[in-house]
Amino acid sequence: MKNNRRAFIKLAGIAAAGLAVAPKALASSGGHSPVSVNPKAVHAKHWAMVIDTTKLHTAEEIDKLAAVCHHIHNVPKIEGKKEVKWLWHDTYGHTFPEQENPHLAEEVHHRVFPLLCNHCENPPCVRVCPTKATFQRPDGIVAMDYHRCIGCRYCMAGCPYGSRSFNWGEPRLGLDVTKLNPEFPTRMRGVVEKCNFCVERLAVGQQPACVEASEGAMFFGDLKDPDSEVRQVLREKFTIRRKPSAGTEPSVYYII
Repeated sequence: MKNNRRAFIKLAGIAAAGLAVAPKALASSGGHSPVSVNPKAVHAKHWAMVIDTTKLHTAEEIDKLAAVCHHIHNVPKIEGKKEVKWLWHDTYGHTFPEQENPHLAEEVHHRVFPLLCNHCENPPCVRVCPTKATFQRPDGIVAMDYHRCIGCRYCMAGCPYGSRSFNWGEPRLGLDVTKLNPEFPTRMRGVVEKCNFCVERLAVGQQPACVEASEGAMFFGDLKDPDSEVRQVLREKFTIRRKPSAGTEPSVYYII
């Protein structure tokens, strides 16, 4: 007991010393973050995506984009119920359960639709996360801090879209080490992960990988900018979003 108490006091002292040094370090940097921003980075008040499902509606087409996304983000390949996925496909009925219409064209019911994190304006996953490992950026992107994730999976329970995956095992065992992307971190066992709207690509002036590979079937831009490509598409095409009754206000729109 004494040893535990002594260790605790020692750690507390180290933490206090760190807090005392931090303001000095900040002052020495002129009050600004020492991290420099890439001048090519693209910014938005609220990022959004539009998917034209008349151009992207087969399993092969969607799986091709998923392969690109999963390679860039080192998503492990795991079969079965423990699958980890950022981008995948499902039927109309599962994608839009509240908007089922028996009078839709038959071919629409036979399509599959691309699914990913919706980066909602009102994300329930953020509200229920006890450690703030899931948080919403000022530009609307719902991001993940893997190091703060404790694996409670509250965010998975809170997400009405099934957009999150849990690493039940060691995810690195599901990766080909000869094909890893060294520019994106691998994850660890016991954390949740999901699509991040390619924040690391936006930071260097690039579009999300799936948008770039979709050859004009996906659009990405600032929802708050009336002159953005996303807003132009939304003006010209009728779109729907997933599960509107959930009140989450998804940032992903579908042209049907």
